Amino acid sequence: MVLGLLFVAGCATTAGDYREILRRVDRIAGELELDEARKPHEVMVFYGVKAGDKAADIAAFRGYYTAILSGIVGSTGLVYTVNASSRDEFNQRWKSPRFANVRVADGPFDKLALPQDGSLDFVLIHLSYHDVDPGVRGAMNKAILGALKRGGIYGVVDHSAKDGTGNEAIKTLHRIDKFQVIKEVGAAGFTLAKEGNMLRKPEDTRDFNVNKERNKDDRFVLAFQKP
Repeated sequence: MVLGLLFVAGCATTAGDYREILRRVDRIAGELELDEARKPHEVMVFYGVKAGDKAADIAAFRGYYTAILSGIVGSTGLVYTVNASSRDEFNQRWKSPRFANVRVADGPFDKLALPQDGSLDFVLIHLSYHDVDPGVRGAMNKAILGALKRGGIYGVVDHSAKDGTGNEAIKTLHRIDKFQVIKEVGAAGFTLAKEGNMLRKPEDTRDFNVNKERNKDDRFVLAFQKP
């Protein structure tokens, strides 16, 4: 595993101002209220997503970030929305003409239904890496590597567990050790390019269940790059 601040020239184009997109994109009830804690504008600026990109939202659930990515990449871009199993109440949303650039690619994460032609610019898994079975993550990360173009970015945002605890808190506290993620994703062939601090909360004791005390936790924002 190689760590460093690389970001190949031309990969992460200087990002624009996404606030207007966030205001006008078709968001469902409750999503706007999540913005304060999730800071999607800052996160998307960090990752440098741009018009025309091909992207994927892994473990998308109702599609909080699928909708945002759809608005950013625009009519010349494409977004794959991916859940481990298809749920019609989620996928009905993408049948709207407003989301003509969204493709549903549901299926088991160890057989990730993304094109393996190296055509994607960006893949995101948001607050759900810890939910993926540790035995499945290796295959998932390898499939994401195959889907991304050279220099493409794999973004992982998740709830911070205490350093050195690995996977110990994934079911009890719904958290994961950042260094466990770095180890696993690095083993798939990625390089850690940079880390964002926009969701950090140093006061977090990292010993409570994030589903019971919402939006009080420290979160890491990692950008991995395909060499």
